[in-house]
Amino acid sequence: MVERPPIKVVSGMPTLGPFAENWENVQCFQARDEDLLIVTYPKSGTTWMSEILDLMLHNGDVAKTQRGAIYERVPFLEYAVPNMPTGTEILNARESPRVIKSHLPVHLLPSSFWEKKCKIIYIARNPKDVLVSYYHFYRMAVVHPDPGTLEEYLHTFIEGKAAFGPWSDHVKGWWKIRQQKDILYLFYEDMLQNKDREIRKVMKFIGKDLPEDVLEKINERTTFKTMKDNHMANYRSVPSTVMDHNISPFMRKGICGDWKNHLTVAQNELFDEYYKREMADTDLSFHFED
Repeated sequence: MVERPPIKVVSGMPTLGPFAENWENVQCFQARDEDLLIVTYPKSGTTWMSEILDLMLHNGDVAKTQRGAIYERVPFLEYAVPNMPTGTEILNARESPRVIKSHLPVHLLPSSFWEKKCKIIYIARNPKDVLVSYYHFYRMAVVHPDPGTLEEYLHTFIEGKAAFGPWSDHVKGWWKIRQQKDILYLFYEDMLQNKDREIRKVMKFIGKDLPEDVLEKINERTTFKTMKDNHMANYRSVPSTVMDHNISPFMRKGICGDWKNHLTVAQNELFDEYYKREMADTDLSFHFED
């Protein structure tokens, strides 16, 4: 049985115990002008966008995206687990241009990202599907504490005690600043509905101009099924001491509305109250069904 470390709080944000040990290096991280940053609340399409961007930056060359696992190609800034290089160590040694993944709320992003000319892509997903996906991720990613039952985890989530803090603060914080900085704010549900359209937004944002056949290849290579079967994208190569795919696969369903298969009527009503309360002060809204 793998020992699951407890959540720790750094700068007011709940995070994974091992991640907390490297927090100072995260806060002091030095961004570069050429950096391209993908930010999400966990389980909101980070790996999906990472694969899209890696393909895009390599002009659709599939062979180049097989050079390493997605977490090696797009390092996770906050990552830190025992006996493995930290995200900051990997990124500091990486030549530019770098594509970086982060789950940080806007107010805790290292200041160097604002000082440089970094482009940032933020993806938001409806919170009911995030809740369910994050619950299953907690179960299989054993560097997280035991989430307990879904009922118990529901309260962890709506109380803002899950790793990386309150979902609502996260999506609203990045939404509020999106027009003041070089930020492309996307929605997971929009990507499901029309991925070709969203891929074109990304291409324009990063200043690429790819031919139609390359865009078509990127679209094909980033379907959920293709990525789930791609060992360079599905996290199967991560040690079982970090992620146990026998508990739940990292890439589980990738759909909108799976929450309806998990939440009871009472749980859904409780969540609706939470959502209404938390989103009362913003024009940001989400789709909860296909």
